[in-house]
Amino acid sequence: MIVFTYPGQGSQKTGMGEEWVDHPSWELVAEAADLTGRDLSALLLKAEDEELTQTRNAQLSTFLVSMVVFDALQRIGVDAAAHAGHSLGEYSALTASGCLDFEDAVLLVSERGEAMQICAEAQEGTMAAILGLDDDLVESACHRVDDDVWVANFNAPGQVVIAGSPSGVEAASEVAKDIGAKRAMRLPVSGAFHTPFMEPARDRLRKAIDRIDFRAPDRPVYANVDALGHEAGDDWPALLSSQLTSPVRWRQILHQLEGSGFTTFVEVGPGAVLTGMAKRTVKESTLLTINSPTDIDSLLEHVSGQQASAAEALEGEHLFATERLVVSPCAGIFTPSNDDLSGQSIHTGFLLGHVNDTEVRSPFSGELQGFLAVDGERVTSSQPIAWLRTTK
Repeated sequence: MIVFTYPGQGSQKTGMGEEWVDHPSWELVAEAADLTGRDLSALLLKAEDEELTQTRNAQLSTFLVSMVVFDALQRIGVDAAAHAGHSLGEYSALTASGCLDFEDAVLLVSERGEAMQICAEAQEGTMAAILGLDDDLVESACHRVDDDVWVANFNAPGQVVIAGSPSGVEAASEVAKDIGAKRAMRLPVSGAFHTPFMEPARDRLRKAIDRIDFRAPDRPVYANVDALGHEAGDDWPALLSSQLTSPVRWRQILHQLEGSGFTTFVEVGPGAVLTGMAKRTVKESTLLTINSPTDIDSLLEHVSGQQASAAEALEGEHLFATERLVVSPCAGIFTPSNDDLSGQSIHTGFLLGHVNDTEVRSPFSGELQGFLAVDGERVTSSQPIAWLRTTK
């Protein structure tokens, strides 16, 4: 079975939207920009590291790229049997599962990032990664320090993050090294996330959460707080609120998923941080990272080679290993860019035509086999328009 995982803050990088700007799924960025009143295209395409690492920017940009990637997977009919997100990524997982509307999620992520940044500016805090030490010994190191320091992330075996006051984190790091840690590495963050230092942000976020309608997800979503799969929408207001001041139990989530029969872990979004954690935790599993349109082919090849149980995750638009359908992005009148394209090799983002004024671009590369809609035909949203075969 396949699980989609979604990264959190720290996976963002300058220009991370460049490979998606011509993809039909990029329309989500414009939709989010309208909701927030911000130039989010510039954030994903042009923002430098200093701007992008600000919590209010890092969280929204990472969420958006994950949603663009997920939407691209949906357009070719690839789905997962469960979802899980690391910290911020939990909002991506809830949106992908249908528990949250995209519009509500954009506003919640914006509020979360703003609340956490203000909280971090009001109370100085920091975080450090403790490498090569068991979870219980890291917790012991924190308990031995007479200062504010807690475990914030259980990421992978031998990789635990602590957070708190700068003096508390420094002292606990020294204790950890004394009892066997290979390394204690201060992280480039300005706040003690997932600790009691975030209580003001939690209280502010809870007010926004209480205004949102959470539906039952169509697939289980594994929660950071308890590492369990949840299928009831009513569970999530409390879980999301608690998450800000509780440790992320990512290693435990990975073990739960593995124990439940998940064998393919697909990271959906920028970077490959979660894939690195999975390599250390679920070593016998297949690990894939999807952060560009070309990565989708690798996932499709893997899915096509699985047995029937995994093939059930495919719906609609995916035909078989090397054939894909391009679908209409909206309802309207279809006009091809050129009627005589059959047999030609096209690249990802190639302009196939328009539906009204909306561009229809290919989400993948391949050899165009033909159009499935004729010039002037009225089409519906998601109706197949063209048929491609990969050139591999």
